[in-house]
Amino acid sequence: MIDTHCHIFLEEFDADRDACVAAAKAAGLSLLLLPNIDPSTAGRLAETCALYPDFTLPMMGLHPTSVDGDYKQQLALTEQLLARGGYCAVGEIGLDLHWGGSYLREQKDAFETQLRWSLQLGLPVSIHCRDAFAELFDSFRQVEGAERLRGVFHCFQGTEAELGQALAMDGFYLGVGGSSTYKNSKLPPLLLRAGLERLLLETDAPYLPPVPYRGQRNQPAYMAETAGKLAALFGLPEEVVDKKTSTNAADLFNLRAGREFLS
Repeated sequence: MIDTHCHIFLEEFDADRDACVAAAKAAGLSLLLLPNIDPSTAGRLAETCALYPDFTLPMMGLHPTSVDGDYKQQLALTEQLLARGGYCAVGEIGLDLHWGGSYLREQKDAFETQLRWSLQLGLPVSIHCRDAFAELFDSFRQVEGAERLRGVFHCFQGTEAELGQALAMDGFYLGVGGSSTYKNSKLPPLLLRAGLERLLLETDAPYLPPVPYRGQRNQPAYMAETAGKLAALFGLPEEVVDKKTSTNAADLFNLRAGREFLS
């Protein structure tokens, strides 16, 4: 399995990062993809990937909740880091209006700028969208060549109509994590509509732990619970879900180029 979105470089893992990596391997994971948050986390990201070079790959981007009045400077620093190369995607980027829209204009500018970077570099994008799908799809329309974008809607939590818009974008997948296991989740029928061919597994660790770990710090090993949920939902053996979602991840993030993670 491939965890396509986790943050094991954050301080929540400082006390037991090695143990969490060992647990992830024991649970059947073969690779962790690590999206950046903002320039202040880039050092931690690089250090973590250097510690586990055969088990982690970094992304580089500016998270929407880090966008504020000095976002231009943040973007410039992010672009410098991205220019160093070695990243599997531009991420984590997007729009977040959950806490209000005071920086919507700045968020949209940062998001659209980073979408253009992904086109220039030929990299996929990892998209965070919270309470902002209308604004997000408007931003896609502002970017010339957006039809060539590829990526994942990380932790997708949209409506059925928003799902339709997301699925209409060729080359895009839905990231499925712990929230899909929650008792009152509205995701299962949407995931069935999307089909396994458009899904990726993720944890967003240390956030959004699956059942039965709610209330605890999430970690990549817990992704097995999400895989089991998808297997039950689709009526398929878990190994089929593992293989298909891993193949989807390999296709999106070009993981077959240079290193083989699916053996």
